[in-house]
Amino acid sequence: MPNQREEAADDSPADLPHLEKLDSPAGSPPTASLSSLMELGNCVSNLSLAHEIVVNQDFSFEPKSPPADSLEGRVTGIVHQAFWDCLQEQLSADPPNYDHAVLLLQEVKTMLFSLLLPRHVRLRSRLDEVLDMELIRQEVDHGALDLHRLAGFVVGLMASLCAPVRDAEVSALRDLRDPVELLREIFRVLGLMKTDMVNFTIQSLRPHLMQKAAQYERAKFQQILEKQPDSLDNTAVWLQAAASQEASAPPDCPSAAGRGPLSATAVLNRAYMRLLRWDPQDQKYPETVLMDRARLDTLGQRLRTLVLEASVLLLTNAHCGAAIFSLQGFVGKLRQSVAALLEGSHTREAELKEALLGLGETVLQRVAEGLSTQGGAALPEESQDLLKGQISELWKENHPVRTLIGERVRDFLQAMLQGGPAKRSPELPSPLGLVSAELAELGTAFGRIVHFNRTVFGPFYAPILRKLLFPPGELDTVEDSR
Repeated sequence: MPNQREEAADDSPADLPHLEKLDSPAGSPPTASLSSLMELGNCVSNLSLAHEIVVNQDFSFEPKSPPADSLEGRVTGIVHQAFWDCLQEQLSADPPNYDHAVLLLQEVKTMLFSLLLPRHVRLRSRLDEVLDMELIRQEVDHGALDLHRLAGFVVGLMASLCAPVRDAEVSALRDLRDPVELLREIFRVLGLMKTDMVNFTIQSLRPHLMQKAAQYERAKFQQILEKQPDSLDNTAVWLQAAASQEASAPPDCPSAAGRGPLSATAVLNRAYMRLLRWDPQDQKYPETVLMDRARLDTLGQRLRTLVLEASVLLLTNAHCGAAIFSLQGFVGKLRQSVAALLEGSHTREAELKEALLGLGETVLQRVAEGLSTQGGAALPEESQDLLKGQISELWKENHPVRTLIGERVRDFLQAMLQGGPAKRSPELPSPLGLVSAELAELGTAFGRIVHFNRTVFGPFYAPILRKLLFPPGELDTVEDSR
């Protein structure tokens, strides 16, 4: 499995081969501290990459190049064009100069070897035979090099090795006659084939990685902790805040029902729930969940949108009655309108206010259409103004309906965490029935992240929780937090 440093080396466009390797600058060897930092960086890179492969089912490597209109993109384009123009001049000379062309063929051979599997014994032998670099140099010396013949062999081998998605691009190589353009395109397509091979390998290894992922991540984090002992400081603060909130939770809170002393599981569940409402300005994000922050932020944003959607639907139902909600297709159209107008408006207060003002008008329009279809009287003017006003006030965090829906949503997610990944989802309270599918999907994704995180980092959480939950001198044990 490639590490991120190796991938970073391939970030440059694939149409420019690595003809030279720059020597390391002369001077003093790296200090021990710099060496340690590099090791730590490698640990973090490998840990992040392994985690992403396991958690993100859609993970894949993509060829990277700077945007064409950026300064880096323009400079890169100029340099690469100069390289290929230079090659064009060499091949057009009389007699042709094949020095760089031979180096390119050597790199093509290396790239093709990297695509061969152990079972490709005959192909490996044939590749070594046709791209015999010693023989090619002798042909150059005697003016007998047939560049098109060698390129034809390379394209044929690429056709037998490429994934079906590359068939058209490899086939197009056969129509190229200019040797420079042909070599350039060969390098570009070979770069794509290397990426395909890496992604195929990742997909093949994923079942095995899933079995070993928790132990691997735990061991890697332990290495980081040994090199940087303060790597659990934010995690300790995060758990401390969750323990304080859990201790002060009202008696009617689901996690507090019938409890005695605080439990590690309840504290952890509350801690994870806090991540869905994390202040983006707060930089003290727990280290043990840092690799999932983007995923959790996305889930948190989706959760806020669902709360707003359910709040709008609940208000509309309360003012218009259940009869109109029973009309075929009404709820679906209303939800589409609500979701479209609220999309992306939850991050800034001003944007949310504006979206909710427009949403009130849209809801009244949908209601009017529904009542007209039903043959009923239009909603009274007073009721329209009241509904529109209540929807526009949903931007407030303490809005009664929004607060109610938010509490029900959090209770539902909390119950899912308490039930564990193998248990059935708890029943949804009635106000959330209209967004049940989306909320259940969100809860499943959230629960999967939480379960994996607890499996990996349980041994690191246990001593922190032990200090929080058991004063000195009391029982020096804590329930397994995994």
